[in-house]
Amino acid sequence: MVGGKSIGERAFNLSTVVIMIVLMIVTLYPFWFSLISSLNSGEDLARGPVFLWPRELTWASWRTVLADDGMLQAAWITASRTVIVTVVSILYTAMFAYAFSRSYLKGRKIYITVGFVSMYFSGGLIPSFLLMNWLGLYDHYLVYIIPALFGGFWNVIIFNANYKGIPDSLFESTKMDGASEFRIFFQIVIPLSKPVLAALSVFTAVNVWNDYGATLYFTQSADLQTLQYVILRLIQSNRAVENMVSTVEGSSLAVSNLLNNAQGQGLVTAQSIELAAMVIASIPMIVMYPFAQRFFVKGVLLGSVKG
Repeated sequence: MVGGKSIGERAFNLSTVVIMIVLMIVTLYPFWFSLISSLNSGEDLARGPVFLWPRELTWASWRTVLADDGMLQAAWITASRTVIVTVVSILYTAMFAYAFSRSYLKGRKIYITVGFVSMYFSGGLIPSFLLMNWLGLYDHYLVYIIPALFGGFWNVIIFNANYKGIPDSLFESTKMDGASEFRIFFQIVIPLSKPVLAALSVFTAVNVWNDYGATLYFTQSADLQTLQYVILRLIQSNRAVENMVSTVEGSSLAVSNLLNNAQGQGLVTAQSIELAAMVIASIPMIVMYPFAQRFFVKGVLLGSVKG
């Protein structure tokens, strides 16, 4: 259609906008629901869910979570682990990928074979537990750090594709000037790879922040619990109390009242504490994402297209 869009194009654009709006609502509303529920009075929340805005606005559940020493200790463990693993893992993986991208690397085929095998096969939980125990990492803070220092062969592939896009003439000219491999990596490769570094840093930070498997399998000390593991225990204990209440309700009034009291009453309940903890735990990742967003899309595209 000359001079304007056809009916089919307009219908397509309208349907695309509608679908994207629906997807945005479906994606964002669960977080909004958790947020307004955590800011609602626990006793009022027990009467029925809130949907758009808290019926009885209160910060009591948030204050309770932030005043809990165990929760603050778990937040410190999670935050320190996330920062250390993200920085060291990205740097270490980037260095390995740079060496892997050089055609003159000796034993390159062996590294390729080992890398691809590790992407699809692993030793499993029991061998991993035995290894952590043998290395003396069980119930130690370093169990969060050392096993996660290598970002995985998938990240190596992304880095490698990005490095292949850097002209070989640039490497040759710097070598003619007497630059070492370390100087080439830190002064040339790293500055030219900032988008990919930012994108993979976001992926790594989110994965480490949300991980609770290492705490579940390789620690037993209360001082080493991560934030996500504490939240998991809160959810499990809350569900257990709810199941016991439904089981004994009507058959034993005294036991039912006791279990109801265990769930809390008034402004703060077990459910409001659970929701507040989940929302607070997700805030750092939400705050971090906008700062890396300008590199994010560009980094993914550069790392996925071979130059």
